Amino acid sequence: MKFTRKMLAAILCVLLLGTQTIYAAPIGSYILAEEEVETTEEGTENAEEGTKDALALSAESAVLMEASTGQILYEKEAHKQLPPASVTKVMTMLLIFDALEEGKIKLEDEVTTSEYAASMGGSQVFLEPGEVQTVDTMLKCIAVASANDACVAMAEYVSGSEEAFVEQMNARAKGLGMKETTFKNCNGLDTDGHVTTAYDIALMSRELITKYPKVHDYSTIWMENITHTTRKGTSEFGLSNTNKFLRQYEYATGLKTGSTSLAKFCLSATAKKNDIELIAGIMAAPDSKQRVKDAIALMNYGFGKCQRYEDTEVLPKEVKVPVTAGKEKEVTGVTSSGFRYVDMSGADLTGVEKKISLKESLKAPVKKGDVIGMVTYTLNGQTIGQVEIKAVSNVGKMKYPDALEEMLGQFVL
Repeated sequence: MKFTRKMLAAILCVLLLGTQTIYAAPIGSYILAEEEVETTEEGTENAEEGTKDALALSAESAVLMEASTGQILYEKEAHKQLPPASVTKVMTMLLIFDALEEGKIKLEDEVTTSEYAASMGGSQVFLEPGEVQTVDTMLKCIAVASANDACVAMAEYVSGSEEAFVEQMNARAKGLGMKETTFKNCNGLDTDGHVTTAYDIALMSRELITKYPKVHDYSTIWMENITHTTRKGTSEFGLSNTNKFLRQYEYATGLKTGSTSLAKFCLSATAKKNDIELIAGIMAAPDSKQRVKDAIALMNYGFGKCQRYEDTEVLPKEVKVPVTAGKEKEVTGVTSSGFRYVDMSGADLTGVEKKISLKESLKAPVKKGDVIGMVTYTLNGQTIGQVEIKAVSNVGKMKYPDALEEMLGQFVL
């Protein structure tokens, strides 16, 4: 068979085109926080997942958490260890409120500033050695002005030294499940090994605002004066809140900013709308404006998607389970808390169903706190959560005399 010039040209074109790779822009949608969201030109490439970040956050790391449940609604490199700067003070304030709760200190207590505390650089309220301020004022200095000197003064007052206080910070962090956090100081000044993650920031922020909501009385102060009284005399000093998120977002309630040359710009932002409270942890944003922009984007995303189901009366009444070979014939069970669930799928939450399941019987001994049943919540056939039913008292094992007495009693009857 003879090939004409046209035939040879056609074959050559096919061969050449067959060796080319044709590239096309990706089209469609991706999964984000269990929701399908359209990609936008503003999206930034996520190298690990090969997807796009619909919120176009500038921060290197971020997380969005619903406060009442601890449910994560959004994350970006949320477990990347980075220096937190003054967001460290969330844990400092948590320990101060712990001490107040335990009665170790009082708001009206007077705290004397040591030379070491007064020597702190960075953001400060210029406390002088020997200067006395109340715990209440020190808290304002920490929450509003991010005062490093006030942090150290309070650490020394609560624990005797900053070193001992930092040990408590790390122990408290461990108890909260902050596995990727190590604190080296109480104020967040750059120090080798002083790191946390956006996820851990959300964990400690959640503990602070849910256990001690009074912190918002401090974190929402925009401007206030304090009085310095020293050997030089008395003078007024103005506190101005470092958290500009408060003035730029309608539902903002706090919480703490942080920035150093190493950490860049960090923020633990809290906001509440329609009884839904959100926490945004932001780390290593390029500047102060961008960290606020990121916080607003996260909050709008969360409030736009969130709806919460809450059951405050998990059990309509006390439940009882029979006990065999026990001093008591049955044990009472209760739930220790209500149930909350956050949905971001737009589901009809009126369709949530709950089922109470109890053990048929228990064999003595039964200890207080033993799980004797479960309340299971389902939505559209899928389990969305469970609450344990626990024994409210001990039930000892029946001894021989008790058994004999019971048997005789039945015989008499």
